[in-house]
Amino acid sequence: MDWITGIQRALDYIEDHICEDIDYEELGRISYSSPYHFQRVFSILCGYTLGEYIRLRRLTLAGRELAEGNTKVIEAAMEYGYDSPDSFAKAFAKFHGITPSAAREPGARLKSFSRLSVKVSLEGGSTTEHRIVKSPAMTLVGIRRRFTGTPDGDERWMQEHIFACESRLEQYLLHGMAGDCFTTYEVVQNIGPDGYDFCYAAKVDYWDVCREDLGPEAERFEEIEIPPQTYLVCETPRCQWPCDLQDELRYRVVTQWLPGSGYRLAQAPELAIVHWPFEKGNEAAAHSHYVELWLPVEAAT
Repeated sequence: MDWITGIQRALDYIEDHICEDIDYEELGRISYSSPYHFQRVFSILCGYTLGEYIRLRRLTLAGRELAEGNTKVIEAAMEYGYDSPDSFAKAFAKFHGITPSAAREPGARLKSFSRLSVKVSLEGGSTTEHRIVKSPAMTLVGIRRRFTGTPDGDERWMQEHIFACESRLEQYLLHGMAGDCFTTYEVVQNIGPDGYDFCYAAKVDYWDVCREDLGPEAERFEEIEIPPQTYLVCETPRCQWPCDLQDELRYRVVTQWLPGSGYRLAQAPELAIVHWPFEKGNEAAAHSHYVELWLPVEAAT
């Protein structure tokens, strides 16, 4: 119950200090976790970042104040953390669909992003197969792109689809260098307010030799260092399209397994190892694909 209470305490803190710079260290302390764990769990549960939630709540409250007619636009901009009236007006118009000045007019139609609150419900009663793995450091070879948003939001999949289509050649080369056409490592790291790094990668045992053989083409790739880390590893069911099940699996692990496990999410790379066996004409192989989800964890203090 401390975990649930902690989330509500953190949400209350945000609302009480919505016009101030939010202290993320304090959020970690009052949520009985760490700043990274709280922000990561928040994005998994909600599908958007903590920063996005704070921004939309501020714009909601700013719209309410302007509609009441007692606040000037420049005052609202300063109160809700914008450097200039122009930047405030741009953000306001993108969210509400009208300018801050128009919001002061009688009958102006505004949007509202409601405050979050925790409600306890009886869930679970299901079995999640998992294992705890103490992984040594490893070096992968891959390609990287910076994505916006959160790894758990809807916008990830469109960005990933575009990246996959634009990097077919690099992925074929990675599989060839690894000598494994059926396994792809997807790495998520450097998660921050502006987004995160997404990588397609492979285990390449003879990268120095491959790099020399590739010549200038080797510049397409980089070494991706994965430090030693404890991971919670769980798998999707075997099916034809297991990647569609990743978000559901991550959500279930975080909401049902993690709270009473004695672990919390750690600030380290997250891995999804996609196993895609293929044999032409073999219907069973086509439905035996699966994803191993590797979530970095550490002992909760």
